[in-house]
Amino acid sequence: MGGLKQRKALYPGSFDPVTYGHIDLIARAGQLFDEVRVAVAINHEKKPLFSVEERIVLLRKAIGHKKGVSVDSFHGLMVDYAKANKIGTIIRGLRATSDFDYEFQIALTNRQLASDIDTMFMMPSEKHFYLSSRLVKEISRLGGDVSKFVPPFVEKALLKQWS
Repeated sequence: MGGLKQRKALYPGSFDPVTYGHIDLIARAGQLFDEVRVAVAINHEKKPLFSVEERIVLLRKAIGHKKGVSVDSFHGLMVDYAKANKIGTIIRGLRATSDFDYEFQIALTNRQLASDIDTMFMMPSEKHFYLSSRLVKEISRLGGDVSKFVPPFVEKALLKQWS
């Protein structure tokens, strides 16, 4: 790539809820791409804690007004969403080798579905490496302090869910 920016990237996920790990990846992707679309995946088989609309609001608040970063939602195949929006790269976060096995399968399958869309794996910074939305929800549900893992407004939204 020689330091040149690519045009558009898609960072899909459930973001249930958004964590500092997600925010870190979004900021770093923003340094590599002209546009980063953060898209909440709508999966009717999962039972998320927050609605799609709530997750979009929390993401927008977490991201602020970063130039070139937008938030949306999608259902169906992420490669179809990427094609429809002329996005050439899908960003995926990796925390551990178990993530890699799963994400590698998805990336190879996506390549079969859309050979013109690449997948870029990014690792969060070391202080967020172990962090997951599932872990944050469990800590919060059990009354633990999640202030190191999520912005204050997300912590408040979590507490409201359990009350």
